[in-house]
Amino acid sequence: MNEILISSLDAVRIQSRIDKARNGGINAPINLVPLMNELNRAKKVEPAKVPKDLVTMNSIITLQNIKTEQITKLQIVYPEDADLTKKKISIFAPIGTALLGYRKGDIISWTIPSGTAEFKILDIVYQPESEGNFDL
Repeated sequence: MNEILISSLDAVRIQSRIDKARNGGINAPINLVPLMNELNRAKKVEPAKVPKDLVTMNSIITLQNIKTEQITKLQIVYPEDADLTKKKISIFAPIGTALLGYRKGDIISWTIPSGTAEFKILDIVYQPESEGNFDL
C-alpha cells in the first residue's frame, strides 16, 4: 500500500465534515469508514510543503481509465461543493477518497458495483497549495 500525503489543513477540514455528517449535518454516504481510514493512515504535511504533484482538496486532475483508456478531468471538492454536471466530485465519493493524497503518475483503484476500477493520474492541472491558495 502506497504512503499517502495529505495537507494538515485538508485533514482538519475533512475531519470536520466527517464529524458533521455523522451527526446528520451533511448529506453523506452511510459508509465513511474508507475515508476515515485514509485520513488515519496518511502522513500530514504543512500546506506550504505539499509537493506540486500531489492530489489535494480542490485539485483539478486529469485521469485515464486503465481499461477503456478514456480520459476525464475532475475536481475533488468538499461535499457541499459537489456538482457532477461540473465534474466536481465530493471527497465523500469513493473516487474522491481514492484519489486524495496520491501523485501524478500513480494508478489508483477502488471497488465499484461491477468490480474494480483503475485510473492513472495523468496530470494535476491545478493544485491550490502550489498556487499559494491555502484558504480553499
